[in-house]
Amino acid sequence: MSTALFDLSGRTALITGSTRGIGFALAQGLSAAGARVIVNSRQQAAVDQAVAKLKEQGFDVRGAAFDVADQDSVSAAFDAFDQQGLEIDILVNNAGIQHRAPMLELELKDWQRVIDTNLTAAFLVGKETARRMVARGRGGKIINIGSLTSEAARATVAPYTVAKAGIKLLSRAMAAEWARHDIQANSIGPGYILTDMNQALVDNPQFDAWVKSSNPSQRWGKPEELVGAAIFLASAASNYVNGQIIYVDGGWLSVL
Repeated sequence: MSTALFDLSGRTALITGSTRGIGFALAQGLSAAGARVIVNSRQQAAVDQAVAKLKEQGFDVRGAAFDVADQDSVSAAFDAFDQQGLEIDILVNNAGIQHRAPMLELELKDWQRVIDTNLTAAFLVGKETARRMVARGRGGKIINIGSLTSEAARATVAPYTVAKAGIKLLSRAMAAEWARHDIQANSIGPGYILTDMNQALVDNPQFDAWVKSSNPSQRWGKPEELVGAAIFLASAASNYVNGQIIYVDGGWLSVL
């Protein structure tokens, strides 16, 4: 099989929340596959730092600081892309936050903040991206980052669980509406990955032991282990794959 199927040369990819963790690993991976990558965060300094790191590795990368959960901020960012002649062929909705609290102690503002950042933002950025993909008439790829909690709930992370379950069905809704425009919308569901957001769990001996004992792979995943699935879903290799979610979890869901 030709590796050209997975070649992203000539494509532009916007990856939200990509200055660290999974997002940064995906920025590196899609860049290495040939894509021009647009790095995103709300903080300009974080964007500048990530762009500098990727440029040091020889990649074609741009930066865009905007709030993915704010409609006006998203609209302004896409207006700027239009003015710069940046046409997004690949969108990775990766931006996300976590808030851990029992539901009986959970404040509405914290619930809403997690839902807005992890789910509503994917709708807002996806809508602006797809509008332009449809107008250009050459299709495109949307990859929404879900989670194990797209499939299985866990105590103390209710808004995250609900948002990530929504990501799975948002991808299917996108596929149902946009497949006729040659847009493929799919999800990746990471397992327990060694990231900044999970550091408190990694540092908890009891939770760390549970992750390792409950997973057939007996270890945490690494951010770079999501790159293969992302390249597949971003490339011509997945042109007839739509509305699906690929779990990259070391086998955790298979033994529930």
